[in-house]
Amino acid sequence: MMDDKMTHYIQLMRLDRPIGILLLLWPTLSALWIAAEGVPDLLVLVVFTLGVIVMRSAGCVINDYADRHIDGQVVRTMNRPLATGALEAKDALRLFVILGIVAFLLVLLLNTLTILMSVVGLFLAATYPFMKRYTHLPQVYLGAAFGWAIPMAFAAQTGTVPLIAWLLFLANVLWSTIYDTFYAMADREDDLLAGVKSTAVLFGNDDIVITAVLQVTFLVVMALIGSQLEMSFIYYIGLIIVVGLFIYQQRLVSDRRPADCIRAFLNNNWVGAILFAVITAHYAII
Repeated sequence: MMDDKMTHYIQLMRLDRPIGILLLLWPTLSALWIAAEGVPDLLVLVVFTLGVIVMRSAGCVINDYADRHIDGQVVRTMNRPLATGALEAKDALRLFVILGIVAFLLVLLLNTLTILMSVVGLFLAATYPFMKRYTHLPQVYLGAAFGWAIPMAFAAQTGTVPLIAWLLFLANVLWSTIYDTFYAMADREDDLLAGVKSTAVLFGNDDIVITAVLQVTFLVVMALIGSQLEMSFIYYIGLIIVVGLFIYQQRLVSDRRPADCIRAFLNNNWVGAILFAVITAHYAII
């Protein structure tokens, strides 16, 4: 019985599906490498790596708490622990508080600016799940919640948050909106029935065109970042590879089949991994 409940807690935190951790981790590590010019402080690296895991888990917990009356109406989410009754709402709230405390204890190891900024990060993570009730742009809000680790990484590493940090933050908002729109496209019909708002619902039949425009805009911002940082050729090779991945994603979603939309969403793991790889490679060779 205890093992079964632990399995449900793991599912509630989505630790059995690490894609969300990776999508949050890659841009955070990229920002940290840039802030540190290739040699991040070990304590900062450990805190942010663990913090990503803890905060993503907390985000999933509060998301399922907020959607506990909706998930049962959506095919993809109907087997989540709160939707099936395997766990109760109070279990989710208790776990969210515990994870929040762990995250705060981690950030206490860092400087004052980072600690203060973490309050904003916790607010974004806690409120994101409720946005789909009030706005068609929860994907944009998710980008801000996921991306807040970027200026925090600069604050922790350098004690300041320069313009380049906010450019990276903007890029992450664009990227998150892209991949989470693909994710929302898979649920669009169920979301319409449940009255849930999303960019996929907002964009309607223009979803493919708009995500393509967002992809181009993301690439432009990343190229601007490369120019500002005087990145070497290897960085731009990475951007060319990302162009290929984006084209592949557009082909996947062209027929709007839910399974292919999820595949396009998952493919963004490679976007983040490649960008982090070329950033680390750049600092390794200069």
